[in-house]
Amino acid sequence: MIRAMIFDLDGTLVKTERMKAISYARAAMELSPGGIREKDVLDAFKEVVGLSREEVATFLLRRFGLEESARSRMRGLGVGTPWEAFAAVRAPIYAKMLKDPEVLRKEQWPRNVALLEEARRTGCKVGLATMSYRIQVQRVLEILGWSGHFDHVATRDDVGHGKPDPEIYLLVARKLGVPPPDCLVVEDSPAGVQAARAAGMWCVAVATPFTREALHAGRLLEERWIVDDPAALPSVVRRMIEERMEGGSEKEATVEARRS
Repeated sequence: MIRAMIFDLDGTLVKTERMKAISYARAAMELSPGGIREKDVLDAFKEVVGLSREEVATFLLRRFGLEESARSRMRGLGVGTPWEAFAAVRAPIYAKMLKDPEVLRKEQWPRNVALLEEARRTGCKVGLATMSYRIQVQRVLEILGWSGHFDHVATRDDVGHGKPDPEIYLLVARKLGVPPPDCLVVEDSPAGVQAARAAGMWCVAVATPFTREALHAGRLLEERWIVDDPAALPSVVRRMIEERMEGGSEKEATVEARRS
């Protein structure tokens, strides 16, 4: 029986992954004026969507040869590594985006949000597991009026390891008081899907322009559990819940959970 639904935030409920990608692209362009195109950074971001800030920044620095430029900014920014310098350049760009409430309101995924609302109406426990930091998450939830929508919210601040490590999903399940096999995760990124599966949870992936290709190519889930058309999400989730109630013929829910 599915007793809890756990949602990712960025890219799943809100299109903040695109906002994040743009902020990284603009920071990269600042570190290399005239040497990098925004589109190239946006395309590269698809390879690391859903990973931690350190992993994303490190990957982009190496991909575009920005280590030395970032290193030259370390002292002025008061940081000790090139990736932190890159992150510090990017931070105010992303913060400015988040300051505009209208931008966030327009960037919701309506069908995914509707599923969240339906889960709440039916009395299912609802959790949030995001790799964003708490201060950013709180702002997003406040602007969208979602501060009271979740029974538990876990952010990057709450765990030692980011996705694809299952730590954050196991934490949310423990806080909700629901065993991992009774949790259904809604994710958009390959890293998030890997984390959910490693936690021994059921998972439906909602593909976005940033994650569609990698989700299908990665073979992390059966194709029927990858949703390309948001309108199909409710029926796919219902089918998964029905299978779970029938005894769980789906093999992916049998992964042994790692204990945090």
